[in-house]
Amino acid sequence: MKRVWQGDNGSIPILLGLAALVIYFQAQNSVFLTPQNLTNLLIQACFFVLLSMSEIWLLLLGEIDLSLGFVAGIGAAAAVILVDTKYNWPWWLAVLVALVITTAIATLSGQLVIRLRLPSFIVTLAGLLGWQGVLIWLVDRQGTGGAIPLHNSELYNFVNGNFTPLATILFVIAIVAIASFSMLRGDRIRRTSGLDANTNVTVAKIVLLLIAGVLMIWIFNTNRSTFTTIDGMPFVIPIVLAIFAAGSFILIKTKAGRYIYAIGGNSEAARRSGINVNRYRLMAFALAGLTAGIAGLIYASRLGGISDSIEGGNLVLESVAAAVIGGTSLFGGRGKMINAVVGGVIIATIPNGMGLIGMSAATQYIATALVLLAAVSIDSVARRGSTVAG
Repeated sequence: MKRVWQGDNGSIPILLGLAALVIYFQAQNSVFLTPQNLTNLLIQACFFVLLSMSEIWLLLLGEIDLSLGFVAGIGAAAAVILVDTKYNWPWWLAVLVALVITTAIATLSGQLVIRLRLPSFIVTLAGLLGWQGVLIWLVDRQGTGGAIPLHNSELYNFVNGNFTPLATILFVIAIVAIASFSMLRGDRIRRTSGLDANTNVTVAKIVLLLIAGVLMIWIFNTNRSTFTTIDGMPFVIPIVLAIFAAGSFILIKTKAGRYIYAIGGNSEAARRSGINVNRYRLMAFALAGLTAGIAGLIYASRLGGISDSIEGGNLVLESVAAAVIGGTSLFGGRGKMINAVVGGVIIATIPNGMGLIGMSAATQYIATALVLLAAVSIDSVARRGSTVAG
């Protein structure tokens, strides 16, 4: 409330917009807020959340990687091919190779940007075209008609497997307990250091977290099938939470994260203060490739394979849109991994809700464009306001 009073609205307009979308879709079709549809929506959002996280590493620096959609596709194709009966690699080794490939590709893009002092937009635009060709060649070379089915049960279960209802309850309780302990510990450290600490706000956050936990248990443990029993939290949810937690920890708690923010805020000032700017720029590209590789594995798991017709260009644009809609600045220096979660859910909510009420794909694209334009406008106004205040 203090930040709002000072003119910093943060993600509040976007969250209000999400709430308005939910209310509208539910009013038009009561299926929208059923546990079955909400679980499906969250699964749809997971890929966009992960790919958006990969872009946030670079957007914080004022950079961008337009090729990550096809880079993710190449990683997915590599894993699907290696676990196929033709090669029969262990799934964990195929996943490791896929992530090494995507990390190496993004690192190569970073090297070109840094060493040749080229704009990341141009380098990765070339990568978008080139890696699309590599993906088509890689898939078509298998002689399966342009699509490779996923036969490995472990990879398939990344998205399609579920915890038991009991394991879901225990997992949610553990997450709520860890998060609550972390917030209370942070409050205690601030008080010990003589800093401002509002215990009432922390308690309110914990109460909201408990409510969210109860809702998650209800959503995931409700049977989602009409002819069999499908319940429990999908495995992909903890996977995304783990990547979110790791990314947030790096950005908030480590020297590398602080340096990334500093470089994005003012690269020259960061350089003059002794930061090895190029080292951390390259690290951000590598982390973007690693996160995109995980997103690609989730994509292949959800679809049950990979094809040469993946729309990598549209997917990466939607991931950038998700990051910006969630609150990450296109100008660098401002953003968090939670922005990818908020934006990814919104990007998934629009087609999900519009599909339920029978709107066309054209309308869905237009609505997404308007939401993105509104988010960028809010970001621009906020930056002008902070500049005037400064």
